[in-house]
Amino acid sequence: MQFYNRLLLTILLLTSFSCSFKRIQRSKEITYMEKGFLENLPEKQLNVFAPKKADGKNPVMLFIYGGSWNSGNKDIYNFLGSRLARKGIVAVIIDYPLSPDYQVHDMAKASAQAVKWTNENINSYGGNPDRIFVSGHSAGGHLASLISVRNEYFDTLGMENPIKGTILIDAAGLDMYWFLNEMNYEPGTKYQAFTDDPQVWKDTSPIYYLDEKDPPMLIMMGGRTLPGIEKTTERFLKEYKKIEPEPNFHLQKWKKHVPMIAQFIYTPNKVYRWIEEFMEDK
Repeated sequence: MQFYNRLLLTILLLTSFSCSFKRIQRSKEITYMEKGFLENLPEKQLNVFAPKKADGKNPVMLFIYGGSWNSGNKDIYNFLGSRLARKGIVAVIIDYPLSPDYQVHDMAKASAQAVKWTNENINSYGGNPDRIFVSGHSAGGHLASLISVRNEYFDTLGMENPIKGTILIDAAGLDMYWFLNEMNYEPGTKYQAFTDDPQVWKDTSPIYYLDEKDPPMLIMMGGRTLPGIEKTTERFLKEYKKIEPEPNFHLQKWKKHVPMIAQFIYTPNKVYRWIEEFMEDK
């Protein structure tokens, strides 16, 4: 997609402008899922960014990128991993199967498997397996929220949901069932990851699976984001307030959709403080 290509160009131009020079350890192209996993999933890798002096107590943030469920690459977000590591957070940036070859349930299964790998291996990189947070932007925010509230994905892997908290950055798809019904697209014309089956739309909409046992959430939304994200986030917050009357929600009034993730290039940005404070409480 064009706006993600523009995002990549922006990152390449600006990524050197960091005011922090703390040493970090980068470990790249680590396979977390073998080809044929759960019968049909492809081999996928992740990158780990850790503070040089991480001692096994550092919090962990697993990040899932956006791209309308059909595009993206973990290496675009190396800047995010590096900046999180310089702030004492062990960052895990993943790739996952994309549409049209794979569908949203496949993406969620892969994301859950990445969390499982992190839970089993992150201590070797200085991260605390008991303090794993998942995060995502746009479609990645959808997947992060979906595996946080639907334990079925971890049940498939034979484990309990280990997610300590969820960080949503202008998340898409929080009520895909409502959105696709409203849009009334012609079958097969858009959002192929969700198929043309309304039951799949509902099964993969996090809003319908919220309950008091879910991990706590930090939710960020741009005030000038895409209309679909604005409306589905508002619907999501309305339901979430039935569980958490005072949600940890930040509206960034003048931000559009892509700037919601591009702002993380700037190391002193307040969003890092929000994330650190959120993790400290958990």
